[in-house]
Amino acid sequence: MTNNIEWWRDSVVYQVYPKSFNDSNDDGIGDIPGIIEKLDYLQKLGVDVIWLNPIYKSPQVDNGYDISNYREIYSKFGTMDDFEKLLSETHKRHMRLILDLVVNHTSDQHPWFKEAKKSKENPYHDYYIWKDGDGKKLPNNWGSSFGGPTWEYIDKLGQYYLHLFAKQQPDLNWENPKVRQDVYDIMRFWLNKGVDGFRMDVISLLSKDPSYPDGPVIQNKAYGSYYKGAANGPKIHDYLQEMNKEVLSKYDIVTVGETPHTGIEDAVKYTDSKRHELNMVFHFDHMHLDYDENGKFSTKRFKLSELKEVFTRWQEGMAQHDGWNSLYWSNHDQARPVTRFGADDTKWRIQSAKMLGTILHMQQGTPFIFEGEEIGMTNTKFGSIDDYNDIETKDIYHDFINNKKLGYDYTMKSIYLKSRDNARTPMQWTDGENAGFTGGTPWMKLNPNYKEINVQNALGDSNSVFYYYKKLIELRHELPIITTGKYVLLDKDNESTYSYLRKTDNEVLYVNGNFTADNQVVEIPKTLKGKEGQVVISNFDSKATNDDKIELPPYGAVVYLYKLKKE
Repeated sequence: MTNNIEWWRDSVVYQVYPKSFNDSNDDGIGDIPGIIEKLDYLQKLGVDVIWLNPIYKSPQVDNGYDISNYREIYSKFGTMDDFEKLLSETHKRHMRLILDLVVNHTSDQHPWFKEAKKSKENPYHDYYIWKDGDGKKLPNNWGSSFGGPTWEYIDKLGQYYLHLFAKQQPDLNWENPKVRQDVYDIMRFWLNKGVDGFRMDVISLLSKDPSYPDGPVIQNKAYGSYYKGAANGPKIHDYLQEMNKEVLSKYDIVTVGETPHTGIEDAVKYTDSKRHELNMVFHFDHMHLDYDENGKFSTKRFKLSELKEVFTRWQEGMAQHDGWNSLYWSNHDQARPVTRFGADDTKWRIQSAKMLGTILHMQQGTPFIFEGEEIGMTNTKFGSIDDYNDIETKDIYHDFINNKKLGYDYTMKSIYLKSRDNARTPMQWTDGENAGFTGGTPWMKLNPNYKEINVQNALGDSNSVFYYYKKLIELRHELPIITTGKYVLLDKDNESTYSYLRKTDNEVLYVNGNFTADNQVVEIPKTLKGKEGQVVISNFDSKATNDDKIELPPYGAVVYLYKLKKE
């Protein structure tokens, strides 16, 4: 571990979804000046790094993940001067700023693709992935993440182009060295402005199997999965090592790869510092625990033993191979954790939000907080599908109602639980008009509970979720054991409580969380019985202990620190 990468190991990242964070000009859309207005709030929380979802020029088919100009700011968000001020003001407050790097695909409105469609001889044609065809037989059976096939036919060319996501998001051809060099130039453009790194969107999908094999057909799906032929492909590590050599290694930055369909074996390759690729990755294993035969949109509840197994496998597996975990409960693509993982987001909302934060932040890795998580924001239930904005949600509604005949009530219940729009409702700042997000008409409806759940209330209550998260962040900065300690799972089959240790030669952190609305008794491990453990943080009235057992109230969480005497 070299000094120039050490800072991100004990940092905490705060994710800002610009469209929903804070609107400064009352047009109903969050913007960059609005983020600047809230930097003091983020500094008060204590985070080290701010990650912005895409701010580039875009038709907004997929909320900015369809980029038409990588060097221009989306006009609704502001100007380049606004961005440069944001970067400067962030650095003045001793925080860092990272951007979303979306280079698996572009918008179909990007000049490269507009040129690529003109003819097969156009120099930009090979910037994308094309297959000859007749418009009747698809090149393979891959299904898009947003419904339908991954192939779109261009009659004039007699060819299909590949889009793993919406048809307006054609995939770039990373086999073409000109594509790679143009991407590296884009990265340098932002790094030379002073940005502190990138979160790299679906980075594990850049390299495709050149045979483009059919994927397995999932039950109740019309098309096959593309992951077999698109995830962790044969040249992905070559591309990232080239990127690191030519760009990343030249700057003191952090890189976080979003790596769908990636297990520990591949994750280690991405993050092992000796391989010179990325610093850390996002995996999805815990996000899949409540999927069913229809995928993500289900009403299934995860099993705690399976959640513990996933976290433990990643904690142990990454530590063994000099890998590094990114720790998260939610982001712009996932439901609110206090609803999804806490189970009761009304009576026990505050306790369960604190408990979930404790279980995550005491693990080894870099924690990510999604906007609103620090005040315990919840999922929402809009009355009509017309109130939803997300392309994925609308596709699922059509599929469940018209194709699978699952019925309106079940369909809406699954959307209430899993829609990405749960994370994208505007940030709740006050109990005033539009939660203080905008003086205009918000681009998306607010969660009606903003009257109760908002930053203003949280800052005025010393027992709020906000101050608990602030303490969790302070502890990561103060206690090296949270960064370096070995993770040891306890009582792995217990479906009610989650307990684990973090260990160094002379200290032990003992972490406990109750995932139920009932009191639970946890037996202290033999190695700690009779020793005095000091409370580091707790969401209930707890005291130092040298007892044999701990009683956890509903959704209770407590962390003890034991100082071990040297033999």
